[in-house]
Amino acid sequence: MLKTLIKSIGEYRKATILTPVLVTGEVVVECFIPFVISRLVDQIQAGCELSVIMQYSGLLILMAAVALLLGWAAGTTCSAASTGFARNLRRNMFYAIQDYSFANIDKFSTSSLVTRLTTDVTNVQFAFMMVIRAAIRCPLMLIFAFTMSYVMAGSMSFIFLFTIPVLTVGLILVIWRAMPLFRKVFKKYDRLNESIQENVQAMRVVKSYVREDYEKQKFETAAQDVCNDFTRAEKILAINSPLMQFCVYSASTLIMGVGSYVIITTRGVQMNVGQLSALFTYSIQILMSLMMLSMVFVMITMAFESAHRIAEVLQEKSSLTSPPNAITEVKDGSIDFDHVNFRYSEHAERMALSNVDLHIRSGETIGILGGTGSSKTSLIQLIPRLYDVTEGCVKVGGVDVRDYDLEVLRNQVAVVLQKNVLFSGTIKENLRWGDLNATDEELVHACQLAQADEFIQQFPNGYDTYIEQGGTNVSGGQKQRLCIARALLKHPKILILDDSTSAVDTKTDALIRKAFREYLPETTKIIVAQRVASVEDADRILIMDGGQIVAIGNHQELLASNPIYQEIYESQNKGGKTDE
Repeated sequence: MLKTLIKSIGEYRKATILTPVLVTGEVVVECFIPFVISRLVDQIQAGCELSVIMQYSGLLILMAAVALLLGWAAGTTCSAASTGFARNLRRNMFYAIQDYSFANIDKFSTSSLVTRLTTDVTNVQFAFMMVIRAAIRCPLMLIFAFTMSYVMAGSMSFIFLFTIPVLTVGLILVIWRAMPLFRKVFKKYDRLNESIQENVQAMRVVKSYVREDYEKQKFETAAQDVCNDFTRAEKILAINSPLMQFCVYSASTLIMGVGSYVIITTRGVQMNVGQLSALFTYSIQILMSLMMLSMVFVMITMAFESAHRIAEVLQEKSSLTSPPNAITEVKDGSIDFDHVNFRYSEHAERMALSNVDLHIRSGETIGILGGTGSSKTSLIQLIPRLYDVTEGCVKVGGVDVRDYDLEVLRNQVAVVLQKNVLFSGTIKENLRWGDLNATDEELVHACQLAQADEFIQQFPNGYDTYIEQGGTNVSGGQKQRLCIARALLKHPKILILDDSTSAVDTKTDALIRKAFREYLPETTKIIVAQRVASVEDADRILIMDGGQIVAIGNHQELLASNPIYQEIYESQNKGGKTDE
C-alpha cells in the first residue's frame, strides 16, 4: 500500500526530502537554546557583567531567529509537498479510473469513488503532512532533548522514562479500538454520498411523487449513522489528550519536586538553578513532543483506512488492455460472433449470452428486438470490447477484437445509448467529442442528418448554446439527436444505436434512418429498439430471448414465421396505429 501511495509524490520529492532536513536543523537549534540559557543563569549567579549578559542575549536572539527561519521554511516545503501529493493522488486515481473496463467499474460504486477522490485524499494529505514534519520533529526532539537533559542533569533525566510505557499502552488501546470504527464509517460515508447522488439525479421523480419527506428521513438516518460512528471513534481518541496531560503534569511535578530537593539538600553541588531551569525546559520539549507524537498517531489511525481505499483504486488493473503488437487498423465493419458465451463475472450464476453464432456483412443494417432482460445490450457491448467474451470470440473486420489496439477499435465503433450523456459546455463542444477537428459546416451537416439542426437553430445562441451538466436544459429527444450527431462525426465503420431513438417520434425516427442509409452506406448499422417501426426496413432483424438469438430474418419473413415478432408487431399496431 505504501509503495503505491509513495509513487504519487512525484515531482514533490525534493520538498518531501527537504522538509525533514529543515525540521532537523530547527530541532537542533531549539535544543541548544535551554543549554545557553542555563549558562546565562550560571553567569548571572556568579555576578557577571552586563556585557556578558548582552552577548548571551544576542546569541539567544540569533538562535531563535534561525529556529524561526528553519521552521518557516519547513512549513513552506511541507505545505507544497502535502498539497502536491494530494493533487497527484487525485490525478492518478482519476487517470486509473479512466482506464478501467466496465468490469472494473462494477467493483466500485460511483459514490465510493467520489468519497475516495475527496474525503479520503484529504485525510491522507493531512497524515502525510504530519508524517514529514511532526513525525520527524517529535522523535528527533525526544532524542536531542533527552540527550541534553542527561548532559545537564545526569540520572534525574530518567524521570521522563516512566511516561513511555503509560503512553505506549494508551496509544495501542486507542488504535486497537478506533481502527475498526473508522473502517466502518468510511463505508457508511459511501452510502451517504450514494443517497445524495441518487436524490439529486432523481429530483424530478421525488417531486412528482411528493416524496421529499421520505428522502429527508432517509438522508437523516444515513447522516445520523455516520455521526454515531464518528462520535464513538472520537470518544476513544479523546482519551489521548487527558492521558498526555497526566504524563506532562506528572513529569513536571516530579522534576520540580526532586530538582528543588536536590538543590536545597546539596546546596547546588549536584544541581544548580541553571541546570534545573534547563531540565524543566527540556521536560516541556520532551512531553510536548510526546503529545504531538500521539496526535500524529491519531491522524495516521484515521488516515490508514483512507490510504487503503485509495490504494485499492490505484492497484486495480483494467481487465481489458491492448495486446503487444496490437493491430492498429480496422479493415471494414463486418462482425462475427463465433459460438459466443458471456457472463459478467466468474461468480455469475448464469450466462448473459449463450451460444451466439452471428455473422454480419460490412454495410449491413441489423435490427435487434427482444424483451427486457433478453441481453440485447450485452450483445452489442462485446463489439467495442467493453467486456470480453467468456467463451468463443467476436471479430470485427475479420480480426478478433482482443487483438486490436483498444483506442483504434473503439474509434471505429460508435455507440449511441438510450440514456446518453451530454457534458456541460456548448453544443459545439459536445459535438466535437465525435471529431475534435470538425469544422462548423461538418457539425451542421451531422446535426441535419440527425434531425437536430432545426431545434438548435431555434436557440438564441444556436450552436453556441450552453448545455447544463447532464443536458438538463434540453429534452430527452433533443439529447438523443445531439448524441446521434456526435456519433456520426466519428465516421465509424460500425454504428450502434441502443434504443437511442426511443424519445423521438416515428417520423423523425424514419428520417434519421433514411439519413443513415444515404450518408453511411458502407457503415454497418446495428439498431436495438423496442418499436418494430424502427427496424422493419433493416436488412435483417434478430429476435433475442433469454440471452439467445431465437430468430433471424427480414420484416416479412419474421412476420410470417416468428410468434415473438408477430406478438410485438400486433401489440404496437392495433387498429393500424403504432403505439407511441
